[in-house]
Amino acid sequence: MLNNKNYNPDVLSCLANLSSDEVFTSPKLVNQVLDMLPPDLWHDKNARFLDPMSKTGVFLREISKRLMEGLEKEIPDRQSRIDHICQQQVFGISITELTALISRRSVYCSKIANGKYSICNGFENVQGNIRFERIEHFWINGSCQFCGANQEVYERDEGLETYAYPFIHANESKEFFQMKFDVIVGNPPYQLNDKGFGRSATPIYQHFIHQAKKLKPRFLSMIIPSRWFAGGKGLDSFRQEMLNDDQIRKIVDFSDATECFPGVDIAGGICYFLWEKDSSGPCEIVNMYRGKESKTIRQLNEFPTLVRDGKDVSIIRKVQAKKEKSMVTQVSSRKPFGLPTNTRPLRNGNIQLRWNEGVGPYQRNLVKIGSEIIDSWKVITSKVSYDHAGQPDKNGLRKVLSIVEILPPGTICTETYIIAGCFNDEFLAKNLANYLKTKFVRFLISQLSFSQDITKDRFYFVPILDMNRVWTDSLLYKRYDLTEQEITSVESKIKPMEKENE
Repeated sequence: MLNNKNYNPDVLSCLANLSSDEVFTSPKLVNQVLDMLPPDLWHDKNARFLDPMSKTGVFLREISKRLMEGLEKEIPDRQSRIDHICQQQVFGISITELTALISRRSVYCSKIANGKYSICNGFENVQGNIRFERIEHFWINGSCQFCGANQEVYERDEGLETYAYPFIHANESKEFFQMKFDVIVGNPPYQLNDKGFGRSATPIYQHFIHQAKKLKPRFLSMIIPSRWFAGGKGLDSFRQEMLNDDQIRKIVDFSDATECFPGVDIAGGICYFLWEKDSSGPCEIVNMYRGKESKTIRQLNEFPTLVRDGKDVSIIRKVQAKKEKSMVTQVSSRKPFGLPTNTRPLRNGNIQLRWNEGVGPYQRNLVKIGSEIIDSWKVITSKVSYDHAGQPDKNGLRKVLSIVEILPPGTICTETYIIAGCFNDEFLAKNLANYLKTKFVRFLISQLSFSQDITKDRFYFVPILDMNRVWTDSLLYKRYDLTEQEITSVESKIKPMEKENE
């Protein structure tokens, strides 16, 4: 583990992931995260490091390797240096019993910390400083008080994994709460199945960040999904907390998660950040895409959501400067007519139903929600984005909206669609449809689209304009005084869409 010789191939680069939510971290990515920390830490024999969600022990192993090199002059004897690092400096809390064994094997070269094959002398117990304790969820009204896990899904027989992660289910009486850590670092589990429709899941990584801050480390760094920038179930308060935290000194964002985790599909991408207790100010944001990076230094809380690409901030500032009303105030919520996706047309009816396979008859008296707009001209778009998981295609382009259609009076729709606007005049509806199809509007929607869902909040940056005129990209670029460079940025990211016939 601590010997740099015979280090290829590295087994920790070859392990298959447990799932898209609990992914193993490669040594390369770990070292990119550790590179954000100040170099003097690796020469400090008193510095303590904690990975509170260890899966393979790769963070602790790479930290130990750096300390082995950095402390060589201060602790010249190799065995003494190994013993000091393992016993006094690196600590881990594993997420399962299996990952605890793997982590110890990575760091101590033995799954038994005090076994005869362990490289560390002096441990008196089998776990050493890499601990795992089976913990049960604490159920209140069907969900866990600590992590929000669904009782029906995660209440399990003894001997089965509970996924009650020790770090976030612990109280302040636990041993590690009494210790002082200079660095807390790791890659937490991302979500738990909440037994919702389809593959519905509840984010969990924010709980690891909250718990880590309670320990008051000097530095905190974690690898987490980038969805928190603009979306994520139950993440509104977490997002505001992060955006208003000026101790976040750096965020490195990968819009394509496969650049960090090959073969793993994580909607919205992946990021890692550095939080520093004794420093504050604007944050350095590094955007990575296909090996290219762009950097900006800005306040995280300039907007209610985090604009991913710093090159796009100037465009949004120009739109916001007009102080026009946002389309979020007119776009419908899900189920605009109260009809779920599985609603089907009837044998006969006095109105028409638009569902995901076409149009068919339906009865007006069955519509209990949205009945006041049945006889309006309605502009709809699918609630599912055209782009898989909100990702651009191989050319870096996005379409964003999969469809934009006009429903005539007497036509309703299922929750497969959301309504972008209603009018008494077909001409106005057609102009709104064309407005939504402009690259400029879809560019603004894309700023908040980090998954495959198109919801009303994605329209936050889109202004409501007078639909008595036909809006084109050239008119919109002129209205908001976009520079050639800004226009190129829009055009280089968004695909064209066919416009409605005038």
